[in-house]
Amino acid sequence: MKNSNQHSPPTNMALKVGDNAPNFTLKSTSGNTLTLDQDLKDTACILYFYPKDFTPGCNAEACEFRDHFEEFRDVDIPVFGISTDSIPTHMKFKTKYKLPFELLSDKSGKVTKSYDAIIPLLNLAKRTTYLLDKDHNIKAVYNDMFGARNHIKAMLEEIGQ
Repeated sequence: MKNSNQHSPPTNMALKVGDNAPNFTLKSTSGNTLTLDQDLKDTACILYFYPKDFTPGCNAEACEFRDHFEEFRDVDIPVFGISTDSIPTHMKFKTKYKLPFELLSDKSGKVTKSYDAIIPLLNLAKRTTYLLDKDHNIKAVYNDMFGARNHIKAMLEEIGQ
């Protein structure tokens, strides 16, 4: 399939295993911005998109990533949560649930859309998790709006944990 837009796939084309992940720059709860191709150059990572801070499914998913954080850290795979919430909301969420990983704010929804993880008209992320290899090619993708904890299990299986 030919992709006429080199920066992000059209909304009707889902990203799939083997595709190169779209580059992005987003504000982080670290107080800095994170640019995928610069700050994570030659680094595998997990990007998990989620609808909204302080909602039951998102609380469960964040806490599950928190509870398995060391397993990802042990294989040098940083985890980043991405939603359209603001940095102040992310900071409260991160503090309340003692999250050891960074949350990224995609207020415009552009990055979420480029990862085919947007709920049309609502500007909220679909629950979608990507495992990127060190070249930022998609090694695994997992979609499940209602099985928040299954995302972590699927990623642990992909990395052999």
